[in-house]
Amino acid sequence: MSSGNDCHRQTLTKPALGEGEVTALVDRVFGLKVSWVRPLPSYDDQNFHVRVSRSEGADEGADEYVLKITNSEDSQEPDLIEVQTQAMMFLSAKGFPSATPYLTKDGNIMSLESDGGPGNKKYLVRLLTYLPGTPVAKVATTPQVFYEIGKLAASLDTALAEKFHHPSVKSLHRGQFIWNLANVPLLDQYIYALGQNKYREVVEQVIEQFKGKVIPKLSSFRACINHGDLNDHNILVEPSSASLEHPPQYRVSGILDFSDMSYGYYVFEVAIAIMYMMIESSDPLRVGGHVLAGCESVLPLTAAERGALFLLVSGRFAQSLVIAAHTALLYPDNTEYLMITAKTGWRLLRSMFEVGQEAVEKTWFETAAAYGPRGPAEPSGGSAGHR
Repeated sequence: MSSGNDCHRQTLTKPALGEGEVTALVDRVFGLKVSWVRPLPSYDDQNFHVRVSRSEGADEGADEYVLKITNSEDSQEPDLIEVQTQAMMFLSAKGFPSATPYLTKDGNIMSLESDGGPGNKKYLVRLLTYLPGTPVAKVATTPQVFYEIGKLAASLDTALAEKFHHPSVKSLHRGQFIWNLANVPLLDQYIYALGQNKYREVVEQVIEQFKGKVIPKLSSFRACINHGDLNDHNILVEPSSASLEHPPQYRVSGILDFSDMSYGYYVFEVAIAIMYMMIESSDPLRVGGHVLAGCESVLPLTAAERGALFLLVSGRFAQSLVIAAHTALLYPDNTEYLMITAKTGWRLLRSMFEVGQEAVEKTWFETAAAYGPRGPAEPSGGSAGHR
């Protein structure tokens, strides 16, 4: 979804290559002939769906890819992009449906390219395998989908925490990275972007409660590496094989966009997933229970982690709403995409506070309990399970 430690630096860093330039770039860097190219929506990078045509005798491989052109600011952090890409490769090897890179003609996973413009901006480019499936945002969601996504969130973080090693993994300690949930207090700097929005008061309330009730407890949460953006557009699903049920049963077929990866906590990943799945539900206040049950089938949360969920979910709503408003001021042409969550986000955040933390938690925990015993939380982080 996002990049940068500071929202202000997003100004004029988003790439703006045309389709002709993309075709030439894929040929020059990857040695592939593009038969067609289509732009894909993106927050502050530039993505294209490309199909390539292969000449007779060419090496076998996929025909469809996503060309990801990283914004010029994040392109100055190659170690970060490298470790994110290596994490994708690691997860793919472990059976998770994540994309893998097509190597450049020089045998690298990415290449630093100039846009040739007056500022001579440079962008890291990668060609990633195109994953099948439909975004969760475009299917009729069910409790089964939410459960699977909760299970995915815990399984993914557990696999990364227990088995992923890379020399540049320290680059995932991203300090002031605005999208890390620990940095909700930094939203104070950007709340002006809401103007006199009638809901601004609830965001200010979230930020203040977060400072007082969540920040002091961070040290009691179990740490891990977070994907950081398991939203309804970054998770692809497919109907389960031979499923004739109505509504259909789904399985996760793709995990997109690892650009928000950073060190965080298991409970962050669950809270982020709950918030975005609420957007997709006709019964949003119950969603948290289904996601939580899926998570706790892999990794039961501790009492402290459960107790922070309400404000963590609220904090992610606040991040999404404030940063989208701020970024829309910088990129007015991209407002429609940037404000996807805001359409219902304001209503849901206000609803959470009107119903109140105690009642929302009661709904979540009772819904999760209906799935059966969750078992005791393991201080070590539990064991991974992913199918």
